[in-house]
Amino acid sequence: MKFVDVSQDPWHSAGGEDAPVTHPRPAPHLLLDLKQWHAVRDHWPEGLATGLSLDNDTDVESLRDDLPRLSLITLRFPLWTDGRAYSQARLLRAR
Repeated sequence: MKFVDVSQDPWHSAGGEDAPVTHPRPAPHLLLDLKQWHAVRDHWPEGLATGLSLDNDTDVESLRDDLPRLSLITLRFPLWTDGRAYSQARLLRAR
């Protein structure tokens, strides 16, 4: 596990004032949720540092073909006792 100094973290989410932007414009170090990624992945530039933030019930096997295009994947832990994200992490590392 790596702790990040927020003031030095280049990653940022594609949020709007009231809700996440559904079709964000390409930018480096953008952290997208799964819905945003599915909306833009077909025309998203190759080689752009892109991150994906996943809920702990996401089927990470469905992302197999997308993994080479992603620079960062964050996993959400809604409760400290919920370990499903650990299983996701194990599968992602194996890929």
